[in-house]
Amino acid sequence: MRAARTLAVTATAFAAVGLAAPLAAATNGPSNVQVSPYDVHAGSTITITAKGCGHGGTVTSNAFPETNLSVNSNGLSSAIARVYNNATPGNYNLAVKCSDNSRVVTHPFRVLAGRGAQGGLGGSLTPSSTEMAIGGSLVAAAALGGGVFVLRRRRMTGTSA
Repeated sequence: MRAARTLAVTATAFAAVGLAAPLAAATNGPSNVQVSPYDVHAGSTITITAKGCGHGGTVTSNAFPETNLSVNSNGLSSAIARVYNNATPGNYNLAVKCSDNSRVVTHPFRVLAGRGAQGGLGGSLTPSSTEMAIGGSLVAAAALGGGVFVLRRRRMTGTSA
């Protein structure tokens, strides 16, 4: 009887430790922090992923405003941050902190110079000399055609009166 009781207590203790181990591992703070893309242009977005933040957390950096981590069904936390338009090109660090842990993990990334707006041809490019010649010819042809029309109309009204 005494051996059975000892065996039951030992089995219960092992079960408690075995069930608590994954819980302890899940709350040890952020790990495996990754950024995509590593080189990001000012004004663009960057995706941050981390493991170990089962209840979400925050991502902070000098290059973008504080962003919240959201948790997906796989236990992977992620956030999308938009880099400031006026961020100075260079190397930056971001810091990931879980809501349920005080541990902070940093990860580097690089901000590249912003790309100007590629708004199409509507005023963003100067016309070429060929385009100017064609445009000038069309304006001259329109002026000549308008002048001929006015002169013919004047003659017609003058002869029938």
